[in-house]
Amino acid sequence: MPRFPALERDICTDTLVIGGGLCGLLCAHALTQAGADCVTVEAGSVCSGVTGRSTAKITSQHGLCYHTIANRFGLAAAKQYLQAQDAAVLELSRLCAQTDCDYERRSLSVYSLRSRAEAAQEAAILAKLGRPAVFSETAPLPFPVAGVVTVENQAQFHPRKFAAAIAAPLRIYERTKVRALVGTTAVTDGGSINARNIIVATHFPFLNKHGLYPLKLYQHRSYVLALKGAPQPDGMYVDAASSGLSFRGAGELLLLGGGGHRTGKSGGNWAALRNFAARYAPHAEEVCHWATQDCMSLDGLPYIGRYSARTEGLYVATGFSKWGMSSSMVAATLLRDLLLGRQTPAARLFDPSRSLLHPQLAVNAWE
Repeated sequence: MPRFPALERDICTDTLVIGGGLCGLLCAHALTQAGADCVTVEAGSVCSGVTGRSTAKITSQHGLCYHTIANRFGLAAAKQYLQAQDAAVLELSRLCAQTDCDYERRSLSVYSLRSRAEAAQEAAILAKLGRPAVFSETAPLPFPVAGVVTVENQAQFHPRKFAAAIAAPLRIYERTKVRALVGTTAVTDGGSINARNIIVATHFPFLNKHGLYPLKLYQHRSYVLALKGAPQPDGMYVDAASSGLSFRGAGELLLLGGGGHRTGKSGGNWAALRNFAARYAPHAEEVCHWATQDCMSLDGLPYIGRYSARTEGLYVATGFSKWGMSSSMVAATLLRDLLLGRQTPAARLFDPSRSLLHPQLAVNAWE
């Protein structure tokens, strides 16, 4: 990764992006390309957090999501979500073509262990949305599945290699932690940053007195093993269940993900993955392992837009619910358009101030 200096003086900018992960970098890149003056600050170093711990699937198929979105919000909303995510996948592929980031086109398959019907329903909804998808009752995995939906022309890549190329020309300050916001002025140890607009891209939003984010979000922890000598899948595979397994290749390695649970609760963690590997790939070598945490929204859709109805000039991108690669690009495009005064059809769908009336709210409040 390129290195950047710490802020040591007061500065001014059109837009300040707080957070140097993939989302923050893509927001800064999109605004800079549009001609806006933009500064990014990162408390640590660029992409030292969640971005570097992803399994980095670039896809618009976020589990069996479209059947759920259509049931909750209607077919038009599902179509809008698909269009936004497809545009993000396409733009990421364009940017990846400009750098060496291990970008590879792959199919993505979402399998269900418990229900043939839920996979079949997802394929039916995708057909209504105009998205070609293949439904099957079998998958080339070392266990039986009830149903699987496969979509083509998705991708995988190395997120830190990609981020290194995106970050290099940007105006970034590392080791610059924002201690307070006074309107749209950010206070850091090295100086203040006066901005017309601020984007909070810190994974979990750090302002608790606006937006009710501690109630609207919870953290989900998941784990990954990198295995050498394990059988490679012919594409990317993810379980429809949040605690299930995912598979993708990375050169000679198999990235086996899973063991997930709500942060602070018990779960399978690395032991579940190691038990699976011992059973199905007993001769494989564990090269490394890591864990990550994802911000889960109430309704499964990201929160992208005004931080709250009462915070002028303050914006947020969070709640990607495990699908941060494409959703980061959606956020960059949407926030760029909002800040530049462009019409943005998807703004209402992703509005952070949308309804809180979901069962998950009660669970989050209790926790």
